Amino acid sequence: MPRLIEGNHEAGGLRVGIVASRFNESIVNKLVDGAVDVLRSHGVEDGDITLVRVPGSFELPGVARRLLAHPGQYDAIICLGCVIRGETDHYEYVAAETAAGIGSLARESPVPVIFGVLTTGSVDQAIERAGGKVGNKGADAALAAIEMVNLNLEIDKTPDQNNCHPCRSTGRHGFFGYG
Repeated sequence: MPRLIEGNHEAGGLRVGIVASRFNESIVNKLVDGAVDVLRSHGVEDGDITLVRVPGSFELPGVARRLLAHPGQYDAIICLGCVIRGETDHYEYVAAETAAGIGSLARESPVPVIFGVLTTGSVDQAIERAGGKVGNKGADAALAAIEMVNLNLEIDKTPDQNNCHPCRSTGRHGFFGYG
């Protein structure tokens, strides 16, 4: 059997930043509630959750980047928003740039950055994904954040092919010396 490395959902002691848009606020508030409920139920204390509100989804990546500029302050960043298709091309630009920005941060950052932005064709679809029949995508994003933090910790414990461990080679814990 190959060696399996995976995360878990133990979150006690984690510090999580949530960046949430105010646009489509009634829907995004449900995403935030779902995320916070999951974080709490998995052991994250209220004082270890920071909620930052931004005007719209387009602003999520920029503010998430600002939070990441403070190494050690957050173990994960969750970006929550809702972009609903309308009659103009605005949806295309906002959804694409938001996804690209958050995706870039997720690839570059040693801290997990989670995409929890609904991109739907209608208000009804958004409601279904913010606590309706399809579940709560904010809750799903929080679970992904917890799992990714723990997965990264497991990867950092795993020696590479040269039997080198980040702590032995750099004297620091975590990916790229952060954490």
